[in-house]
Amino acid sequence: MTDQAVKDRIIQKWYPRPVFFVADVSRAIHFYVDVLGFEKAWHSNDGAGTVCQVNRSDCEIILCQDTARRDKTRLFIELNQDGLAELRQEINERAIPFKTTWWGYDSIQIDDPDGNELLFPIEGNSTAPVA
Repeated sequence: MTDQAVKDRIIQKWYPRPVFFVADVSRAIHFYVDVLGFEKAWHSNDGAGTVCQVNRSDCEIILCQDTARRDKTRLFIELNQDGLAELRQEINERAIPFKTTWWGYDSIQIDDPDGNELLFPIEGNSTAPVA
């Protein structure tokens, strides 16, 4: 493949969104919107369906109710210092359950009600919130 062919292929922009399988989409929406501060972008069947998307800044997550799936997803979300400070403040103000863990970096881990993990690296940004 020529260098130009490689460059032409790279021009296409991918638009990735993780899919988190959940047992109850309404419970998941409550957690992401009311606890973590996401906004509901869309919800299938005019809000009565089992699939929806929640967004916060550039982070977009599709929530899919499927009681047969027991999969767990891990999403690694890197924040700048101001974003991490805001997250730490929200964790303290809203009493959001979290733990400090290691996944290549010291990280803040927030688990949703179905065990899907949001990991926020803290190494080089700031210290973890006090548990």
